Amino acid sequence: MRCILGIDFDNTLVNYDDVFQKTAKRLGFITGSATLYKKNIRDAIRRLPEGEKKWQELQAYVYGRAMDEAVLIDGVQEFLQTCRRLGIPVYVVSHKTRFAVQDTNNIDLRQVALDWMVQKGFFEPEGLGLSIEQVFFESTRQDKVERVEKLSCTHFIDDLEETFLEESFPRSVNRILYSPHSENSLVRDAKIVRTWAEIQEYFMNEQYKYLEID
Repeated sequence: MRCILGIDFDNTLVNYDDVFQKTAKRLGFITGSATLYKKNIRDAIRRLPEGEKKWQELQAYVYGRAMDEAVLIDGVQEFLQTCRRLGIPVYVVSHKTRFAVQDTNNIDLRQVALDWMVQKGFFEPEGLGLSIEQVFFESTRQDKVERVEKLSCTHFIDDLEETFLEESFPRSVNRILYSPHSENSLVRDAKIVRTWAEIQEYFMNEQYKYLEID
């Protein structure tokens, strides 16, 4: 059986932790010197007055104007290059609206993300080897799940449990939860990984049968 791999974008391929923390401090949403990750920052901000609005404002800035400060997560490049070498189809499927509700500048978040991918060599034949036609930005999580099914993915990698908890998420798809800061999950039958090195090992060893080329 041939592997068809789907991968989420934000916080799965892209690391925004430093950008979230720096921006949240600048805006006065959080204080202190301890290193915080996206989930900790989100939870802290949501406890503030009008916390959900503040969190949306922060996301709009980070995913828009500050996108160029984000970094490719360690191990992603090596893994995608392995997929390219073995001829494994890879699709990026993300729940990303074109514009953020709390962004008064109307920055096109999808175009910003594509520009970032260009800068990181995603579409270079000798780089990460994807094409723009392999990238899908969907307006809702339900649309994202439907795209995963339409692409006939055998595996999907995501940092959000909510994706896999959607009732319509295809049962035939192997769930891989990228969770660098926790080993616990509400998702049944999910493979939990903390690094992209673990993902590489999972595909190369435990699931090698899926890497056979037709």
